Amino acid sequence: MKIAIICSKSDEASINIHSFLKDMIKPNIGKHRVYLRLLEKESVFLEDIDKEINCDFIIFPTKHQSKSGVHSLSTHVQGNWNKAMLGGKDNELGIAPSCWLKQALKLLENKAEELHYEAIQECTHHGPYLEVPSMFVEIGSSIEEWRNPEAGRLIAETIVELLEMDIPEYKSSVGIGGLHHTPNFKKIALNSDVAVGHVCPKYMLEFLDKEMLLQAMDRCIPKSELVIVDWKGLGEYKEKIKKLLESIGVEWKKTKEF
Repeated sequence: MKIAIICSKSDEASINIHSFLKDMIKPNIGKHRVYLRLLEKESVFLEDIDKEINCDFIIFPTKHQSKSGVHSLSTHVQGNWNKAMLGGKDNELGIAPSCWLKQALKLLENKAEELHYEAIQECTHHGPYLEVPSMFVEIGSSIEEWRNPEAGRLIAETIVELLEMDIPEYKSSVGIGGLHHTPNFKKIALNSDVAVGHVCPKYMLEFLDKEMLLQAMDRCIPKSELVIVDWKGLGEYKEKIKKLLESIGVEWKKTKEF
């Protein structure tokens, strides 16, 4: 598989991570042909970069920014549940490599302990729009952490270890509800044989309809045949989500069932 690792000169965490990757990345790692790029534009706005680079898979090492200021190492897939406010296209989701996300989270969980950071798999959000599987691996949440060389080294090591692995194939799922940093789905990803791909958080549930849910399931690799619901994290949308799941006849479970 041809894998592109794309860093951004517009992102301090990405520059930090790239400073380690440039000495660690070889043309061939594991079963993959690997390309490392450092581009000017911010990663979330690299629409259709897969067509320019001609690759099968993209990893974006970037910053994670949040108001909470939690020190974190995180991963997620991109996409927009409604309007594209930060790259990508309206109502278009990326292709989520669920099993890679799961393995990345497991690696980050172990490495984050070294820095007393938190490992996170975030919900699906922002751009760019691509037609190949992709994932973000990030340092959060402020400039102090973005510039931390130890955090940059750990993210670089995580990426290389992923490339060296034979990624197991797990049952793929889509998550609905809960917080942006998906703590209840993290427990499932770490402690079960299920991988979590796309996640629609509580603050986006007003936009979740049949078409978007089916798109989320179709755009997981492997294709998702399971939906996991953070029931308490649905708030006022419990009845809406229950009817939605019944309308498509999909297998679904509550997070507490794991």
